[in-house]
Amino acid sequence: MSFDQLGLRNELLEAVKTRGYLSPNPIQLKAIPAILAGRDVFACAMTGTGKTDAFALPLVEILSRKKSSRQYIRTLILAPTRELAHQVGEIVKAYARVVSMRCTVVYGGVRIKPQVDRLKRGVDILVATPGRLLDLVGQKRLNLSHIEFLVFDEADRMLDLGFSDEISAILDLVPVKRRTMLFSATYSKQIKSLAGQMLQNPEYIEITPGNKAAELIDHKIHLVERSNKRALLIHLITLKNWDRVLVFIRTKKGADKLVLKLAAKGLSVAALHSNKSQSFRTRTLEKFKNGSIHILVATDVAARGIDIINLPCVFNYDIPQDPADYIHRIGRTGRAGESGLAVSFVSNDEKKYLVAIEKLLKQKICVEKVDCYTEDSDVPDFVLYRPNSISCGKKADKDIQEIIEKRESLKQKYRRGNLKTKVSGKSFRSKSKTKSRPDKKRGRTGKR
Repeated sequence: MSFDQLGLRNELLEAVKTRGYLSPNPIQLKAIPAILAGRDVFACAMTGTGKTDAFALPLVEILSRKKSSRQYIRTLILAPTRELAHQVGEIVKAYARVVSMRCTVVYGGVRIKPQVDRLKRGVDILVATPGRLLDLVGQKRLNLSHIEFLVFDEADRMLDLGFSDEISAILDLVPVKRRTMLFSATYSKQIKSLAGQMLQNPEYIEITPGNKAAELIDHKIHLVERSNKRALLIHLITLKNWDRVLVFIRTKKGADKLVLKLAAKGLSVAALHSNKSQSFRTRTLEKFKNGSIHILVATDVAARGIDIINLPCVFNYDIPQDPADYIHRIGRTGRAGESGLAVSFVSNDEKKYLVAIEKLLKQKICVEKVDCYTEDSDVPDFVLYRPNSISCGKKADKDIQEIIEKRESLKQKYRRGNLKTKVSGKSFRSKSKTKSRPDKKRGRTGKR
């Protein structure tokens, strides 16, 4: 089936071709007719399958049939992160402008006045993050009492990020009589419960079995000690010579530290996390997309909805604790029919998370060895002994092992001592037994 058979106007069909779609994806094929038919929708589909277009196209089509004075906002689209809100807004604007409609995006981290000025000029469709939306309502800059359509993009992530109170507040501000749609790549019991409360006689659309990763993505696991992760990452990036790599890490501090270490090796790298200003995040993401930055080290702020064309590889430097986050992270590669690679570094304390991910995927992930870096990999003969390597420990001289283990024990003891010193706020200085003698004596000049 083609887009021509879905009941969209000619202007939108031309805009679809501009977006690069030759035929509708499965999620678009089912969601667009359901929305045009007047149904509420609960849709679940893999990342990179065109979910945003699946609700943007029919909404713009319906709204364009009945023009308004833009005195009130008619459609509200909620997104969990600033980056996703910006991306969704760009897609909706591309469709809205061809039928002379206005769409704007509001999110935190930037000045509120320019957003207020755009709202004053009149808006048909508003894309927003919950926090900034409620700020605007609290300042009486926004009226949601005439909303006709309410869309939740990445609805499960909103609950994960603790937006439940904000969602409840927003639901109190919008009309009870409205059309509601929930779109996500994964769903949980909470989302199912939320859908039951908000949707009226919904159309349930599930393109693939729930919580499943894209089939075009190749998964690999490297079992590696935490202390060897950075060296392994640098080795693989240098070996493969990828032009763009997205590296996911658990903490913001860890992201900044890793960026410094990679930059010291001469690699083009930048960090992306919530402690960065919004202008910095926007510039960094654009530079990564256009190839000015080759390596992007990010927390899960970049795991949802970010569309990066032809991204060959995603690294899980720290494997995620929530199995669903694994699907969203690796969904940044293997998009729009392209193949991709997902490489995960798993240390001993992270193996339990790997088990949960494999259970969710219902498949075992291939474990690959990298000589000199991963556990149980072959160690060159010139290396006498490498700690934590089982294969090396079997053939290494016992005396050498004892020397190394004693040295490691002394290091740990020294670190614990330093930690206690920092906690107590005291510092210890070695005192010399002999008093220092002055370089000069009274009445004498020059060197002694």
